[in-house]
Amino acid sequence: MGRDEDNNFAIEVSDLTKYYGQFLAINKVSFEVKTGQTFGFLGPNGAGKTTTVRILTGVINADSGQALIASYPAGNLKAKQITGVLPETANAYVDLSGWRNLLLMAELYGIKSKEARQRSDDLLKELGLYERRNDQVKSYSKGMKQRLVLGMALVSDPQILFLDEPTSGLDVQSSRLMKIMLQKLNRYGKTIFLTTHDMDEANQLCDQVAIINKGKIVAIDTPERLRLATKGRHSVEISFQGSVKPETLAQLSGVSEVERLGDKYRLYTNTPGDLAVTLVNYSASVGLKIVALNILAPSLEDAFVSLTEKEHSHV
Repeated sequence: MGRDEDNNFAIEVSDLTKYYGQFLAINKVSFEVKTGQTFGFLGPNGAGKTTTVRILTGVINADSGQALIASYPAGNLKAKQITGVLPETANAYVDLSGWRNLLLMAELYGIKSKEARQRSDDLLKELGLYERRNDQVKSYSKGMKQRLVLGMALVSDPQILFLDEPTSGLDVQSSRLMKIMLQKLNRYGKTIFLTTHDMDEANQLCDQVAIINKGKIVAIDTPERLRLATKGRHSVEISFQGSVKPETLAQLSGVSEVERLGDKYRLYTNTPGDLAVTLVNYSASVGLKIVALNILAPSLEDAFVSLTEKEHSHV
């Protein structure tokens, strides 16, 4: 695939800074993405995710700092030739068929006709769109359009794939298909740079994640290590057959916070094992039947909230 064997990093970013007028969008952002890795880039709206992706894909220039794509400067022709991009607001040509969209994209990359047809065929089958290949894209559902645009990003067989919120707004089935496709691409050795709001998605797909907030990187680690480093967010989830007031549960020993989630209560604590025993004893004493009780470690979402709130409190 013509990969740069001398460098184990697909993406190297050092002190990247970008202003929009007086607004500092990203502030000395630095990170590295290993070749063959799926790297998650997480952050609240307006945190600097899209600005960073636009610099890495050569859409805009940074004011200072350096971004290298397989050792080539971001925006350089060679860097663009080895990357595929799925922007957040990606669109196919709706008056053309799915098949024609892929062939057009292949033509833009200078791929020979026979190879372009073979690749388009293979991608349409892989993406579950082959039966609708000759239909105009305007007749596709949102999920189908998003899968087609992913195919357009893949038709050049890129080494590195940039995906900005690829499953945003998709139904469960389309989102699941997209995730399966991304896992498969990663197994084929593709490097994937993924921005997402979906913590479950990041947890399922990413080898490493960076969390950006207010234009600065606040953490870089594996999802599991970030999760386990989140203090005080262990919890016990319980549902009862019968009603109970949240304020009553809040008074139990070891409970720091109570959250109601549908028919369940989530009780945050530093001592989940002890709290589980307390809940069993409490329910027995008041004659309440427990439907389900689960001890939960902090989620990646808990880590994300903890890190971005901590950063916010320092401002």
